[in-house]
Amino acid sequence: MRVLATAGHVDHGKSALVRALTGMEPDRYEEERRRGLTLDLGFVWTATAPDAEPLAFVDVPGHERFVATMLAGVGPVPAVLFVVAADQGWQPQSEEHLAILDALGVRHAVLAVTRSDLADPGPVRADAVRRLAATSLGTVPSVAVSAVTGAGLDELRAALTRLARRLPAPDTDADVRLWLDRAFTVRGHGTVVTGTLGTGTLRVGDRLVTGDGAALRVRGLQCLHEDRTEVGAVARVAVNAHGAADGLRRGTVLLTPDRWLLTDVADVRVAGEPVTGLPRSLTLHLGTAAVPVTVRPLGEDTARLTLHRALPLRIGDRAVLREPGGGRTPRGITVLDVAPPRLARRGAGRARAAELAGMTGRPDGAAELRRRKLIRRTDLLAMGAPPPAEPVAGDWLADPAHWTALRDRLAAEVTRHARAHPLEPGLPDEAARRLLGLPDRTLVTALARTAPRLHGREGRLYDATAQRPALPPPLRSAVDTVRRDLARTPFRAPEADRLTGLGLTRKALAAAVAAGALLRIADGIVLLPGADADAAAVLRALPQPFTLSEARRALDTTRRVAVPLLEHLDAQGYTERVDAQHRRCRTQGGNGEGEGEIGGGRESNPPARDPRAPRF
Repeated sequence: MRVLATAGHVDHGKSALVRALTGMEPDRYEEERRRGLTLDLGFVWTATAPDAEPLAFVDVPGHERFVATMLAGVGPVPAVLFVVAADQGWQPQSEEHLAILDALGVRHAVLAVTRSDLADPGPVRADAVRRLAATSLGTVPSVAVSAVTGAGLDELRAALTRLARRLPAPDTDADVRLWLDRAFTVRGHGTVVTGTLGTGTLRVGDRLVTGDGAALRVRGLQCLHEDRTEVGAVARVAVNAHGAADGLRRGTVLLTPDRWLLTDVADVRVAGEPVTGLPRSLTLHLGTAAVPVTVRPLGEDTARLTLHRALPLRIGDRAVLREPGGGRTPRGITVLDVAPPRLARRGAGRARAAELAGMTGRPDGAAELRRRKLIRRTDLLAMGAPPPAEPVAGDWLADPAHWTALRDRLAAEVTRHARAHPLEPGLPDEAARRLLGLPDRTLVTALARTAPRLHGREGRLYDATAQRPALPPPLRSAVDTVRRDLARTPFRAPEADRLTGLGLTRKALAAAVAAGALLRIADGIVLLPGADADAAAVLRALPQPFTLSEARRALDTTRRVAVPLLEHLDAQGYTERVDAQHRRCRTQGGNGEGEGEIGGGRESNPPARDPRAPRF
């Protein structure tokens, strides 16, 4: 299907023309038919040729009091049938409707000069073609017609068929943004809404959300009065909505869930005269919505709009700014940024204007990533910009230059922390996140993986190239005592009271582990460096697989030590579980020197040539 809107001055025969083309009545209300005046939007359709797609018309009112209704009709529609009467020529609403189409950037149209049986259409036709050519519509095909005599209708149908075939193919896989132009109740069915589906596909059973966040389900679909299970763009659709349907009305939008950014602040480029001449308060027309906005000029042709209610905007959207009374020519806008930065500091407005001057309004994922440095992939898609690369961590995208700078800063912070805290040289992951101003700790983990100097252990980051810190004499003496105990019984870790008596607090043990003097197996369980490799060698001599009890006896230790030691050996790749009761040794065990899990895993200290020799 292809969908066109009508446009033109009141009483120039728009409704009569589409009635003659389709055989259907576009005026839905008795008062409209009685007065011969279109008051609201009408919807009719026809097949212009046997092999052509159906062509639907959104018939709009032409009276100056109903320009807002006209905007709701043409807003979601990609092409127009522009109507000028041969006996009246160009009129004020002809001019305003054309200004609106130009502001929206509409590029596809056919000109129909009506009432050609009442006056020579030639002069009016030439004048209208010239006026349209000076706008976004360009030079358009034109046809002189009479809805009364039928003259020119076949030629007009042929021109409309050619126009329909030239229209860009819609993206039926795109996210749905359906602007509603009608909402009513049908007995036995509940709420029904209609609109022009410009992109995407609707299916019975789909879940949608409104701009206010209310959820609903598509209970039924109709297209051209036919029940459908699926409708793809472009199409006029009627949706039987089930759920939070009470607030649905013209201007409401139905959206694919979790794919749109609702914003009440946007930076835009304004067409026409400098923005300094704009009133502070205007109405923004987008789709079928009309929302009051406050305008803050930034540059010569750029401004910040603060919307009175949030709308689902994307980069590149075209919309219209208009005074409610219509005192000024409508101004077209192109959305540049749907999540702009705050302008809180002195001079921020001028700096922002300079930045906006370089924006084109075309969705550019790489440019957005350069500006924002870090952004979630889903947020970039919601802005309408395609992601330029794969995420660096989770859903996070990073500008390459910024990512490199962050990695270097992280390495510097790890080194600085080690110098400032020799007893606790490891920089906590959360502290690193705060220092770098990162929104998610997974980014710290991902950065550390890309830095050759860094390795992580138990939620801290260490510089692998840094010299191990020396222990203060009192602490060194206490650690020496523990090492002598372990030299006699290498797998019998000291009890908690023994460590406490020696003054080896949790912080002191962390310093000893960082210095390479002890190996931490679990909280409060320490052995000599290299004890894990020695334990693996003992366990390889057992019949495979073996139980916890067999391992405990072979290692001459207690269950308190054996359980975390075996879990440590599993994590390091020395052993693996066979079932709930048994383990076995791997052929090649251990991660090797310097390897470990970044950000929270365990890492074995590299074994010395003599595992019982001091390492400080």
